[in-house]
Amino acid sequence: MPEDSEELISGGHLVAKALKAEGVERVYTLCGGHIIDIYDGCVDEGIDVVDVRHEQVAAHAADGYARITGKPGCAVVTAGPGTTDAVTGVANAFRAESPMLLIGGQGAHSQHKMGSLQDLPHVEMMSPVSKFAATVPDTARAADMVSMAFRECYHGAPGPSFLEIPRDVLDARVPVARARVPAAGRYRASTRTAGDPEAVERLADLLVHAEKPAILLGSQVWTTRATDRAVELVRALNVPAYMNGAGRGTLPPGDPHHFQLSRRYAFSRADLVIVVGTPFDFRMGYGKRLSPDATVVQIDLDYRTVGKNRDVDLGIVGDAGMVLEAVTQAASGRLNGGAVRRRAWLEELRAAERSAIEKRLPSLRSDASPIHPYRLVGEIDDFLTEDSVYIGDGGDIVTFSGQVVQPKAPGHWMDPGPLGTLGVGIPFVLAAKQARPEKEVVALFGDGAFSLTGWDFETLVRYRLPFVGIVGNNSSMNQIRYGQRAKYGDARQRVGNTLGDVHYDKFAQMLGGYGEEVRDPADIAPALRRARESGLPSLINVWIDPDAYAPGTMNQTMYK
Repeated sequence: MPEDSEELISGGHLVAKALKAEGVERVYTLCGGHIIDIYDGCVDEGIDVVDVRHEQVAAHAADGYARITGKPGCAVVTAGPGTTDAVTGVANAFRAESPMLLIGGQGAHSQHKMGSLQDLPHVEMMSPVSKFAATVPDTARAADMVSMAFRECYHGAPGPSFLEIPRDVLDARVPVARARVPAAGRYRASTRTAGDPEAVERLADLLVHAEKPAILLGSQVWTTRATDRAVELVRALNVPAYMNGAGRGTLPPGDPHHFQLSRRYAFSRADLVIVVGTPFDFRMGYGKRLSPDATVVQIDLDYRTVGKNRDVDLGIVGDAGMVLEAVTQAASGRLNGGAVRRRAWLEELRAAERSAIEKRLPSLRSDASPIHPYRLVGEIDDFLTEDSVYIGDGGDIVTFSGQVVQPKAPGHWMDPGPLGTLGVGIPFVLAAKQARPEKEVVALFGDGAFSLTGWDFETLVRYRLPFVGIVGNNSSMNQIRYGQRAKYGDARQRVGNTLGDVHYDKFAQMLGGYGEEVRDPADIAPALRRARESGLPSLINVWIDPDAYAPGTMNQTMYK
């Protein structure tokens, strides 16, 4: 049969079919001539095309969508500066172990090395910050390589992939029969692995006999949707639990096994420390904050992470939920799981928690103006409901909030992750509100952080996505200012870190949202309620004390 009588399909439409097969509901994008055939395909496949004002926002939103839904996110950007603008979002997802696909345009193969518009070596640039980076070489391979990229997102710990598609590959049309279009659910295997059974038995034995165990539930507990099994283990075996990253909210505030402020105390005194889904990076003092006498166990999806930076007594590679469930079962019925003997240990840690809270109570209740950051984050914590997704985007102010704000449920905490990328807030709001429109979204920004991607507040207005936004405004990049002051003295503390007194409330109003200014701490709660009731994207501009620093800022190792 002559080729011109066969059904033809373009590269962009093949890409859209592969996205549909993966379950992608929307792509985040900023338009460009290299990529518009993907848009056309997405329209046919019923995939929403969400246009933003900066490619970094598109990449962060794809990352945020993956975190909220558990499904991979997708961003589509044009070649050259479109792709380089998105590098930060991909790098952030890489360090945060968030599965997403960035598709970038590229000049036509026929113009290779000729200096075509926006031609850059994208694959070479993306390879160090992604799990997989490649060029689609032929139109018939477009869907196949999209599926391949998604598969690579889930190799070991999840992360981002990148594909560039030359313009002539994307726009060309090939016979449908020539194209491989993988069927939904049939091109990648389950990634859930239960870990070495002997190692699981050994961990169960360690738990049964430990007198002072502690467990850290990290982001992989949420990534693997292991909340119920983590809760079952800590309750059945009476183990105090600490949470970080996306693991926050695994246990609700007030739960007898939920601990937050005594982590360093516990880890320096525990005889058994179990670290689940968190690397020994700067957040863990590279493992040095754990008692040298403790038995240390690390559970992770990625073999390369286990034992990195610190020796461990036992390492288990596997899905957090499956491993924790197996450990609970293996320990059940043996000496009551050792639970009874740990009552005194939990009481000791609870006393340490109370002491830490009492130490900061004056600041949490302070009526001072400018407003103490502890007072602001305390008011935000009181404001959150069971349905509030909390997003932190900033340096010092978000460090304050990490000690006070407690999400009420799993999957309700979002922060940049270990790359420490400022500017994730607005794109995370966009992703969270579109993926979970029934949830309230509350975002706290530092004034410096908001400035990086704040123009996409207009995108939230355009898509009618209400949220409660708070800017902790001290007209400074205060986390850096503290370090400069500590190293170089008062006379040089303001070099390169001082911002203007920006009225973000008026900025919100200008773009069609709700804005309000707060200078008196008594006005914080009423302003938050009015923002909630407005039904609009909002910014409450709260003027905070520029000379108050979070303990975490003052203890950062980079300043030592």
